[in-house]
Amino acid sequence: MAIRLIVKDPDPVLRERAIEVTKFNRNLHKLLDDMAQTMYDAEGVGLAAPQVGILKRVIVVDTGEEPGLIEMVNPELVEKDGEQLGPEGCLSIPGLSGDVRRAQRIKVKGLDRNGEPFTIEAEDFLARAFQHEIDHLNGVLFTDLAEELYETSAKSRRDGE
Repeated sequence: MAIRLIVKDPDPVLRERAIEVTKFNRNLHKLLDDMAQTMYDAEGVGLAAPQVGILKRVIVVDTGEEPGLIEMVNPELVEKDGEQLGPEGCLSIPGLSGDVRRAQRIKVKGLDRNGEPFTIEAEDFLARAFQHEIDHLNGVLFTDLAEELYETSAKSRRDGE
């Protein structure tokens, strides 16, 4: 495992749509391992492959609550319900946070590191994290959606990604 460099806005890779993963091999496993280590090292709660310069539809999420680390390949938001407005930050946009309106509850389907399909239902903060990371795969940043933006210290980044 290795800590990768986190791409910062305005790097154009953050604005591109990531491509679907079709090969489930050692390279994908290394990417997932590196992404998790990079996320933990940066004290984030989620990371999408474009944030480490890789245009693949791969995310990792760990809000510090059960179920722990979630790896998902080719995630797709299939259901959403309710509404929440809350703070988000991003490892690719240090020093800035914003209030973003998201679905309260979601269902996401995707594949695990071996290509096996699974579905996860999430609500509250976990739902927010998933929506944030899936947006990254489509070239969307939280700053595009924020109703209000404000400067923050690095310590308050745990409120978001």
